Amino acid sequence: MCGIVGYTGSHPALARVIEGLRRLEYRGYDSAGIALVGKPGDALVVAKKAGKLSNLESALTSNYESAMSGIGHTRWATHGGPTDTNAHPHLSNDGKLAVIHNGIIENYVELKTDLQKRGHTFTSETDTESVAHLLSDEFSKVGNLAEAMRSVCKQLRGSFTLLAIHSDSPKTIIGARRNSPLVVGVGEGENFLASDVSAFISHTKKALELGQDQVVEVTP
Repeated sequence: MCGIVGYTGSHPALARVIEGLRRLEYRGYDSAGIALVGKPGDALVVAKKAGKLSNLESALTSNYESAMSGIGHTRWATHGGPTDTNAHPHLSNDGKLAVIHNGIIENYVELKTDLQKRGHTFTSETDTESVAHLLSDEFSKVGNLAEAMRSVCKQLRGSFTLLAIHSDSPKTIIGARRNSPLVVGVGEGENFLASDVSAFISHTKKALELGQDQVVEVTP
């Protein structure tokens, strides 16, 4: 079972996300990655590495330290092997949107085929990357990440937990779940999303489990 962490708040996101991923290591994994966003319009800062969380930590630089929102993931390889490229997060072609995902997108092949016909370029072997490109297309139409997520989830078959961030909305994280757990950690001036409460238990014990087929928008 993969591990998912999201954080937005008044503290540097890097430390909160890495701490959450470390607390989820018990689930097992073969790669890890993060995506962080700072001020509006800033490019996402992304790092992902095959192997243990320590490999990811060794790749981090000072570029990551000022971001106040971010998402992180530990992955067991399903579609595509345990490589740096297949590790999550996965990005839209414009680099503004990042997605992490637990579960299986059963119809990803047909989605990928359609997206490629529409001009999208794929860099990984994963089912997750299709979601990043779908979300990017929907966001360009509606300008709201939560609304885009609702539209995309209607197109997906399978079981999944999804988290997404966009550089145009740097304080916002969007989550969605279907047959896969997602919990909101409610703090003071900061909020969390995770696949397990253990990811944020040292910062808040106030938790809300997301219902089936629900989308949540989290801000500081």
